[in-house]
Amino acid sequence: MIITSRITTFLIVSGYFAVASFAPAAKEKPASAGMSEYQKGVQLFDAQQYDQAVTEFTKAILANNKQPAFYENRGFAYYALERFPEAADDFSKTIELSPKEIRAYVGRAQVFLQQKNYQQALADTEKALEIKPDEVAAIKFRGFAELGLSQWDKAVADFTTVIQKQPDDLLNYDRRALAYRGLKNFDAAIADYTAILEKKPNDAETLTKRGYTYSLMEQYDKAIADYQAVLKINPQDNNTFQRLQFAQGRLAAKNAPPPTAAPTPTPEKPSLLTQINPLYIGIAIVVLVVIAVIVRLVTRGKAEPTSHRIR
Repeated sequence: MIITSRITTFLIVSGYFAVASFAPAAKEKPASAGMSEYQKGVQLFDAQQYDQAVTEFTKAILANNKQPAFYENRGFAYYALERFPEAADDFSKTIELSPKEIRAYVGRAQVFLQQKNYQQALADTEKALEIKPDEVAAIKFRGFAELGLSQWDKAVADFTTVIQKQPDDLLNYDRRALAYRGLKNFDAAIADYTAILEKKPNDAETLTKRGYTYSLMEQYDKAIADYQAVLKINPQDNNTFQRLQFAQGRLAAKNAPPPTAAPTPTPEKPSLLTQINPLYIGIAIVVLVVIAVIVRLVTRGKAEPTSHRIR
């Protein structure tokens, strides 16, 4: 007898707790090996007692190692404990025992997302969607993988699909806004952040993201308003204070009047001395020397005048 898993999958991304619920299993047929331990493990998981749940699921596996649900549920318990390698191993074992178990592919995709192995996460979500094309959890987690791979247009498409199916899940708007920013479609990103703030007006993280997007658009006055709203919520937020100062500085520079051109000074008239060329001085000296020589040659043969003094 194959037992269907009933545990909810979840993912923590960027401070959000995203939940993708699966339909609960039908009532189990009585008594197969490991069933009592399995059911106790499910109860402990629902009570968020994940360590004890792992213990009970392990007991169930030791009693019956052919039930994929035992491994799958222990995988989710390991995931909740952030024991990602063990979770991945359990999801892989589930797939080995039941190759069409969509929850195992989605669960392993979440592990890969936490490990930033976006290509493998994408492959697992694609496999899940081959089995069930309209599975919302698989579409959502494929969107996360596409964000990690900077496949912005595909991420926009996937989160748009998820929003149509889960319009009250604000995480979908936040992630689509990030994809829009990647595409430099800032107006669409602003619209998604605003949609979140309409339902959560004092969400500081969303205000910060919208303010940053306004800064990218050089709409610094709107960015300043969002940053100031964040600081009213958390006056000790130094990062937001620095962003506010930056936006204020850029707004001041943007609104500053253009500098007045300085008058061009009138050039001074050169003095007489600065106009005398050294070459001309040299030529004049040579001419004077030549004249002196000529005069000397001319006067050399004449008798000197006789003195009239009596001796």
